[in-house]
Amino acid sequence: QVHVVESGGGLVQPGGSLRLSCAASGNFFSIPAMGWHRQAPGKQRELVATITSSGRTNLADSVKGRFTISRDNAKNTVYLQMNSLKPEDTAVYYCNAAVRVVSGTYARNYWGQGTRVTVSS
Repeated sequence: QVHVVESGGGLVQPGGSLRLSCAASGNFFSIPAMGWHRQAPGKQRELVATITSSGRTNLADSVKGRFTISRDNAKNTVYLQMNSLKPEDTAVYYCNAAVRVVSGTYARNYWGQGTRVTVSS
């Protein structure tokens, strides 16, 4: 079984910073990719950033230059450093891990419960 747990959300003023963390645990072979999505009230969930096990990253245009995604493969942990936060960044942020449970099989997505980020003065 695979568990994905996020932490680090909270309330921050516009222009401030937050760092989200997400750790995957359990019995598996590898995690080819990890990432962050977010869902604002009344909106669909959207991709924020992804990172592969080799460090290749992809960020949404709306967060480029402000957010950075990084990963510690030894800890099966992914981080999202969010700077210059705006009110429109307010959302529940969900971590996902594409996990290959057994060598040679397809990776399956596992999701965390989400952590709320509120940007407000």
